[in-house]
Amino acid sequence: MKEYKVVVLGSGGVGKSALTVQFVTGTFIEKYDPTIEDFYRKEIEVDSSPSVLEILDTAGTEQFASMRDLYIKNGQGFILVYSLVNQQSFQDIRPMRDQIVRVKRFEKVPLILVGNKVDLESEREVAGSDGRALAQEWGCPFIETSAKSKTMVDELLRGAVRKRCIICLDHHKRFDELWDNLTLTPTDKNLTTAGKVSVHSGF
Repeated sequence: MKEYKVVVLGSGGVGKSALTVQFVTGTFIEKYDPTIEDFYRKEIEVDSSPSVLEILDTAGTEQFASMRDLYIKNGQGFILVYSLVNQQSFQDIRPMRDQIVRVKRFEKVPLILVGNKVDLESEREVAGSDGRALAQEWGCPFIETSAKSKTMVDELLRGAVRKRCIICLDHHKRFDELWDNLTLTPTDKNLTTAGKVSVHSGF
């Protein structure tokens, strides 16, 4: 089976682990326990073919920032997560994306921008328009999720991988052609696409 390696990045406390565990096991982690590194495997279907999705849930604290280069080097697709109720976590996303570009040596890296904790709407600090604008700048999909209520969690990982919006392992097709055929249009209004992505053949 093909294996797809996805790296989840973001500041501490934004819900990276909660999103990942919710997708893999269907349960919500209530208590925040800072992650150093967790690795998950889940069998999925990509284009009706059985595949294995490998998800690396990384540390969000600055203490382990030096380890990110290795995570990024081995990743094929990236999910950048910030908290909708924490403006600073949104500001922290840009340097992480810059780090991915630096390590991969390519501007149009395959990634998805995620605003998590949409269940805390009354405490929102980051407007949806800000997330969409940043995704437009980067030419990547943008989605707002909730690990607690499982809002758009399956769509984020299962749907994204099935449509190959973050996967470029198959070099028989150009990634920008796959992107042209991508439709991330569930009924939930929290998911949008912004721009078009191409990919370096050596990624």
